[in-house]
Amino acid sequence: MSKTKPVVAVVGRPNVGKSTLFNVLAGSMISIVKDTPGVTRDRIYADGTWLNHAFTLIDTGGIEPESKDIILSQMREQAEIAIATADVIVFIVDVRQGMTDADSKVADMLRKSKKPVVLAVNKVDSFEKFGNDVYEFYNLGIGDPIPISAASRLGLGELLDAVAAHFPEDAPEEEEDERPRIAIVGKPNVGKSSIVNKLLGENRVIVSDIAGTTRDAVDTEIVHNGTEYVFIDTAGLRRKNKIKEELERYSIIRAVTAIERADVVLVVIDAQEGVTEQDAKIAGIAHERGKGIIVAVNKWDAVEKTDKTIYEYTNRLKTILSFMPYAQYLFVSALTGQRLLKLYDMIDLVRQNQTLRVATGVLNEIMSEAVALQQPPSDKGKRLKLYYITQVSVKPPTFVIFVNDKKLMHFSYTRYLENRIRDAFGFKGTSLRFFIRERKGKEQ
Repeated sequence: MSKTKPVVAVVGRPNVGKSTLFNVLAGSMISIVKDTPGVTRDRIYADGTWLNHAFTLIDTGGIEPESKDIILSQMREQAEIAIATADVIVFIVDVRQGMTDADSKVADMLRKSKKPVVLAVNKVDSFEKFGNDVYEFYNLGIGDPIPISAASRLGLGELLDAVAAHFPEDAPEEEEDERPRIAIVGKPNVGKSSIVNKLLGENRVIVSDIAGTTRDAVDTEIVHNGTEYVFIDTAGLRRKNKIKEELERYSIIRAVTAIERADVVLVVIDAQEGVTEQDAKIAGIAHERGKGIIVAVNKWDAVEKTDKTIYEYTNRLKTILSFMPYAQYLFVSALTGQRLLKLYDMIDLVRQNQTLRVATGVLNEIMSEAVALQQPPSDKGKRLKLYYITQVSVKPPTFVIFVNDKKLMHFSYTRYLENRIRDAFGFKGTSLRFFIRERKGKEQ
């Protein structure tokens, strides 16, 4: 199993430049996948690397430590959750506003977290002009202030060096832990904890009708037919009034960190509510990260049914989640236990497909047949030629195709080849990745 990436949270008061820094770092370090149908790239989190360190960066709402305003107090609560989730915290202050009482209160909150904190003093566009003002922030008592300008992209290398210094040299070895890890994700109150409890046969995870009773990610080990499974139940959030956007924002942060640790992702949907935009976002995150995906439609016992209900409901789900046609669907009830035990068989099937390897010779036979049935595209008289295909890794199964000109390899033709491979081997429940490489000197 791969090592978990460190999580870096960007925190601070409102309007100190958190989002600017986040967007600059995301834009400079992240290769955003384009032309992927149905995947909404949310800017709340981003994956990056610095000096060979891979990490996940998360943005937070501004913290107003003692505000009674409902939105600001909600942002504070959510920032606390982000802090609890993070391995390293970047605390941003504003050199032009100087050190404020609110900065001191945020610093106190960060000290209590006992997490490594890197202090970034933003908006230092000129060190000659603002250099002396930076030293004031030593009074916060959380280390050396690093002058940066997110807008002008100054000092970011020094900042990232300081952040990376807190990453573990050698993350705990998890390769020997071959137990299946299943992240249970979804909106608050869809029954994630209830599913775990029913499988477990006891109320180990607190469940109530209040959305977000589970505040932290909880790992639960369950043995079924001699195999030990680890279920990662993600936290929901308390719903206050109708602050829906912020609620979804932090549910997604939680989902990102849980999905990172999992082999298979169980996306839980409320049967009565149907699939929502947030469900699609969370599923999209799992899809982007190449995880095995099972969609569990919970509370199925509460839906009025005919003999066609499951068929019609599945088709609706597949239309909305069309970017992952390989996903497996299961209609369950955590209340009655209906079909829950089938979950284990489905998890085993998806994990088996995630680690399936196909011989190179067989792959090239499939590709040759596919090319014969449907001619590759051409542009300005030049036609795409496919020379060779081989599988290079698993989790997810990843293939490299060698061609004469990668610009001619249209997305739709890659999808066509993927469908031919799926026709032959199934690969149910897992995405497939394809990399196109050019090989020169083989033109006839």
